[in-house]
Amino acid sequence: MERKSFIQHSLLAGAGLFTAGTVTAGSTDAPGSGQPASAAPAPGQPFHLNYGIHDGMFRNNAGPDFIDQIKFAYDQGFRAIEDNGMARRPPEQQQQIGDALAKLGMAMGVFVLDKGGNGANSIASGKPECLEIFLKGCRQAVEVSKRCNGKLTTVVPGDFERHLPIGIQTARVIEALRRGAEILEPHGIVMVLEPLSDTPDLFLRDSDQAYAICKAVNSPVCKILFDMYHIQRNQGDLIHHIDLCYDEIAYFQIGNNPGRNEPGTGEMDYRGIFSHIHGKGYAGILGMEHGLSKPGKEGEWALIEAYRESDHFSK
Repeated sequence: MERKSFIQHSLLAGAGLFTAGTVTAGSTDAPGSGQPASAAPAPGQPFHLNYGIHDGMFRNNAGPDFIDQIKFAYDQGFRAIEDNGMARRPPEQQQQIGDALAKLGMAMGVFVLDKGGNGANSIASGKPECLEIFLKGCRQAVEVSKRCNGKLTTVVPGDFERHLPIGIQTARVIEALRRGAEILEPHGIVMVLEPLSDTPDLFLRDSDQAYAICKAVNSPVCKILFDMYHIQRNQGDLIHHIDLCYDEIAYFQIGNNPGRNEPGTGEMDYRGIFSHIHGKGYAGILGMEHGLSKPGKEGEWALIEAYRESDHFSK
C-alpha cells in the first residue's frame, strides 16, 4: 500500500481511533478546584485535540484501578490513554483495558516495545543478541496490540556505542528497524521512535536524527514520537522542529519544562503549541506523559483545568 494511504488507514482505523471532538470548555465549577467556572472542566465534552491520560493520573479521584481512572477521565472529556507498561501487564488485564476502551469509544495510544529498557540491548551495536531481543519485542507487540486495541508502540534504540562511528551505528539502527517493520507492517502497527533527553548516553536524542532514520527505513510503520518535553530540552525552537519533521510524526507527548508537569507550569506555551498542531490538521493522540504539579484531588482537578485552558484556542 502507498505510504501515505497506509499510515492514514492504520492510524485512523477502528472506533474513531484518533479523532477528537471540537467542544470548548463548559461553565461548571470543578469540585475542590478553587478556579473560576470559565476554566473548569466540562464533563463528557471532548477537547479540540485528543489528549491521552496514563495510569495513576487520576488515582485520588477515581481510585487505584486503571479502568476506573479511564472512566473518570472519559467523564472529564478525555478520549484516549497511553500506557508505557502495557506489554508487561498480564494478558487478561491488557484485554480488560482494551475492552473498556472499546466500550467507551476511546483510543489506545503508545505502549513501550519491551526490549529491556531505554538504554539496554542497543540496536546501534549491531550485536545479534540485541537485534533478536528487539525483534522478539516486535512480535510481542503484535499480540499486545490485539488485546488492547493499540496501533502504536514506542521504540528507543538504546545507548550510543562509543567505540563505533556514528554512521555505522545509524546504519545498524536502520537495518534493525527495517526488520522490525517486516513484523509490524502486516498488522498495521506503527513503531514510533522517541528521541530522549534523559542522558547523553542514548543514541537517539534529536528530532532531525529520528527524521533521517525514518526516511531511510522508508516504511509506513516507522515514524517519530515527538515528545515535546525532551525536544525542548535537547533542541528548543519547538514549533520549528515540529514543522520540519511533521510528515514523519505519528504521535506527540506532552510535559512542561522545567519540572515535566502539566501545561501552564513551565516555560513552554502549550496553548500556542496545541493551536499550531491543531492548525496542521493533526488528528492523532497527544500523550500526557508528565507528572502533576500539585498533590491529591485538587492537583488532579488543576491538571484538568490546565488542559481546558491550554486547549482553549480558536479553531
